[in-house]
Amino acid sequence: MTRTFKGRVVVCGEVRASAVVSRQGFNTLASFQKSLLAKKTDAVCSDQNNPDLYNKPMARLALCMPQSIGSTTGGLVFLTASAMGASPACLLFSEQIDSLAAAGAILSDVWTQNSMPTVDLLGQEFLDYVKDGMQVAVAMDGTVSVSD
Repeated sequence: MTRTFKGRVVVCGEVRASAVVSRQGFNTLASFQKSLLAKKTDAVCSDQNNPDLYNKPMARLALCMPQSIGSTTGGLVFLTASAMGASPACLLFSEQIDSLAAAGAILSDVWTQNSMPTVDLLGQEFLDYVKDGMQVAVAMDGTVSVSD
């Protein structure tokens, strides 16, 4: 079964990837810090306060979340992960993206070879439906298709 959700495009692009889902706010710095400091391209979530993602891979997956939270370095963390090839395949927000995460996604698109298509305002139905491992397809117009 496939469900389709329509959001607002922040960074356009097309991508297909498996989902990894956080049901709570995503702390960008706490999640990526250990992997980036160790220069690992297979980023694993190091945020012990996020039981949905802790110790799960994030690189090259469709990172689904309500919003990002935490440090003002959030955008720089996404940019650094992208530059290192350790970034998620895409960022999918059920709520409105914050300016720091948006800056990181946009700068990644402009300054690196690893664009992260980013869509926000997908709605709570999206976050209620998507589960780890589901296949996600992002279209240029902000349409996100999720299938099991």
